Amino acid sequence: MTARKPSRKASRKSAEAPVEAPAEVAVETVAEPAADPIPAAAPAATATKAAPAKRARPKRADAGPPRPRQAGDGQGARPAPALDGADRGRLLAGDHHAPHDVLGAHPIPGGVLVRALRPFARTVTVLATGLRAELHDDGDGFFSGVLPVPQVPAYRLEVAYDDNTIEVEDPYRFWPAIGELDLHLIGEGRHEELWRALGAEPMVHQGVAGTRFTLWAPNARGVRITGDFNYWDGTGYPMRSLGSTGVWELFLPGVGEGALYKFDICRPDGSHTVRADPMARRAEVPPATASIVTAKHHEWQDADWMAHRGDRPVHEAPFSVYEVHLASWRPGLTYRQLAEQLPAYVKDLGFTHVELMPVSEHPFGGSWGYQVTGFYAPTSRLGTPDDFRFLVDALHRAGIGVIMDWVPAHFPRDDWALAEFDGRPLYEHADPQRAAHPDWGTLEFDYGRTEVRNFLVANATYWCEEFHIDGLRVDAVASMLYLDYSREDGQWSPNEFGGRENLDAVAFLQEMNATVYRRNPGVVTIAEESTAWDGVTRPTDSGGLGFGLKWNMGWMHDSLQYMAKEPIHRKYHHNEMTFSMVYAYSENYVLPISHDEVVHGKQALVTKMPGDWWQRRANHRAYLGFMWAHPGKQLLFMGQEFAQGAEWSEGHGPDWWLLDPSYGASGDHRGVRELVGDLNAVYGAVPALWQRDTSPEGFSWVDGGAAEDNVFAFLRYDADGSPLLAVSHFSPAVRTDYRLGVPETGTEGWVEVLNTDAARYGGGDVRNEEPLKAEAVPAHGRPCSISLTLPPLATVWFRPA
Repeated sequence: MTARKPSRKASRKSAEAPVEAPAEVAVETVAEPAADPIPAAAPAATATKAAPAKRARPKRADAGPPRPRQAGDGQGARPAPALDGADRGRLLAGDHHAPHDVLGAHPIPGGVLVRALRPFARTVTVLATGLRAELHDDGDGFFSGVLPVPQVPAYRLEVAYDDNTIEVEDPYRFWPAIGELDLHLIGEGRHEELWRALGAEPMVHQGVAGTRFTLWAPNARGVRITGDFNYWDGTGYPMRSLGSTGVWELFLPGVGEGALYKFDICRPDGSHTVRADPMARRAEVPPATASIVTAKHHEWQDADWMAHRGDRPVHEAPFSVYEVHLASWRPGLTYRQLAEQLPAYVKDLGFTHVELMPVSEHPFGGSWGYQVTGFYAPTSRLGTPDDFRFLVDALHRAGIGVIMDWVPAHFPRDDWALAEFDGRPLYEHADPQRAAHPDWGTLEFDYGRTEVRNFLVANATYWCEEFHIDGLRVDAVASMLYLDYSREDGQWSPNEFGGRENLDAVAFLQEMNATVYRRNPGVVTIAEESTAWDGVTRPTDSGGLGFGLKWNMGWMHDSLQYMAKEPIHRKYHHNEMTFSMVYAYSENYVLPISHDEVVHGKQALVTKMPGDWWQRRANHRAYLGFMWAHPGKQLLFMGQEFAQGAEWSEGHGPDWWLLDPSYGASGDHRGVRELVGDLNAVYGAVPALWQRDTSPEGFSWVDGGAAEDNVFAFLRYDADGSPLLAVSHFSPAVRTDYRLGVPETGTEGWVEVLNTDAARYGGGDVRNEEPLKAEAVPAHGRPCSISLTLPPLATVWFRPA
């Protein structure tokens, strides 16, 4: 992974200086009520979802001359009892766990005590039906007074600053806006919709529009909310601790969508750290790092896709994937602009799915999204969360599934994100040897902690449910599974049984897969797992990890190594192309030619090939034909569909200019792209190429040992036994009268259905024009055979006429 750059913190705005307020409490009557009455006591909220509220920031403009003060009504008022010094100090220090016990309105003998913490205010006045009471200035931003009323009224606060006067609701008059069931499930680590309970949720609570803020920070001594709505000074917004769950909560009336915020956390040692929300569903555009209050408004139009995407198990369905880095596919396009171009392009090429490199928010673009700081937020570089929903919706309406790269293996060390979040290791493992990822300078999650596992499991289903994602490709699974991954002796400790397996990670992956599949019919999970771990795609109830598919890294490495050899030397490496069939049915595989293979000195796919430009393109085309016919699903990274010669760079993306008709060699690249479209078209129409991908009965070698000829010939069968013959010839010579044994089913002859040497693809157009009649000449253990012409450096597919 590329080293990461630090990101700046959100700026803090200056606020007004405090002005001493009058000492007495002034009381006057007013004619109009300030708010609807509410009971003095009410049960705690039991639901976490409510109607979203629009953002309502107080205006900071000059409020004009102060209102003339009227005389009291004769009821009188008195100063409040002095605030306990310990409470006062803890509130100012930001380490109070129960601010609602001190702030807000509380019945006392002889009236109702109201206390507010409003730093930099000149005066604070309580407004209620028939009542206007200016509070006593206690210093340090505290204001208090005893109202001459028998019970807590519905009230608002009028807060006067040097240049402005505003009316606001008092956050400390509200009951918790999170239910007991939510807290119970969080404590157990079983809240499958965690995003509905934690984070910033616009809602109407006790009849008032605002935003509920909730945060899990069990080691914190105190937590305050800081944002653009309080000039990035959280002194007046301390949150309350909700028991032993480690959850902190505060409902802020008047704060709505678009508000910027962070959490000011008092660590166990009394120091402070300001952090972005781990559950934020929207974030600022990097390098800014604040979280943003958001709500969804997109109206989905993909009901038909969602209802039928699971009609056929993915391992028995056509599954051809175009891998995309959204930020560089067409640099500068937003999610909505991509929605106008990407679906049509992918559909024209015939791919069934796109795989998006990580979409979750990340501070450093050079990490390509693989070092995530905002696990619940689509990157704001390209638009809002609803904009991303719009893109997914457009792809679905074009008949294209959406797979997303998901990175639960590690996270970066940025001091505004997850690392030592509340002053101690929280999301990362407490053991430094277990926490530090040896390869990327990042931290590994503590999969054994129930709340951390819950954070990740809920995140997986969040993307599927909130954004209609059809699949999750899980990155770096091998680094999660092994305690000794990239570690030397003495740098790791064995598990409780003395082994090297990370049992916590195994349990997490099993829980994640079981939860995603149970909640989201039709979704597929895919493991990027590069070792021989047994049972990656075996169901969890049979002891497997529970993935639907696994990247076949062995096939990718072996086949690319073979293709890089000069044809004259390939006969010595013939087994590198056949070895994959030894284990082809041990898992449900995807054959990946991904971004990792065409970047950082590895060369583009066509550039890996030997020979001159014609031979390189011919090798490229023949290899794609071999890949599409091989058992397993296909994945191809953007740019490789038109034989881009340069490595991929996230800075400029694919070299689209190669397809411009004004470029002299554009036909060479257009020909390769046309081949990819035809590969996908034939692939989708011929069940033999995908229906029995995971069944040995779906494959049979005709000749896997023709090393001297650089030829690989095999048959694929559908569920009814109908065959397709695939012949790959990786030599630059033309071979005529080449005999191959075939099944007796092709009595009418065999016809070409695809030839990568066709002229329209840029080839030499060496063809088998007529149906090839099967002759009663035994070959390759079969009683019948055909005699064909093999084009140079080409793959040819045949079907019975």
